[in-house]
Amino acid sequence: MRRLPIVLAVALTAAFVAPAAPAAGPGVVSGGGTGTFDADLDGDGDVDGSHFGVGAIFGSGTVRGHFECLMAGNADILGLPLMAVEGKVTGGSFDAGSETAKLTGVATVSLGSEGAFRGVPYEVRLGAGGPGVGRLQLTVIGAFDGVPGDTIPGNGNYDLPVETVATGQIRVR
Repeated sequence: MRRLPIVLAVALTAAFVAPAAPAAGPGVVSGGGTGTFDADLDGDGDVDGSHFGVGAIFGSGTVRGHFECLMAGNADILGLPLMAVEGKVTGGSFDAGSETAKLTGVATVSLGSEGAFRGVPYEVRLGAGGPGVGRLQLTVIGAFDGVPGDTIPGNGNYDLPVETVATGQIRVR
């Protein structure tokens, strides 16, 4: 009987001292719409943004899904008529409590008539919410370092600034 209070004390101490870890599963990240950078990243006089779609399922230690970020038509960037980052989600983490997620994978980056690059790693950080609240931030890893819009030139990646959802929504649950 004397061991019970000691076990309870250790358990309570561990509960308060142990850092909270993001959920490993099950969970879902989903959404789509348009986003805005609220800035002219490429100096063409237009506020830049994108169209995006995401769907990922976390469960049993695996992540699977799809991500797409499209800048075309009314969402041009860098003077290109098309820039699309599209690929499978193969890794990442999510925290349902803070409604945030980080998704990773390998994508095809299409530049329209300028060609396409296959097998390009990417990372996207997402925050849940609708217009004015949801957010996403895309990093294309190992490519396009230093081109207009890159927030961290010199690190070998194309780190776009945080984009705010303009239409649609992102869910993390």
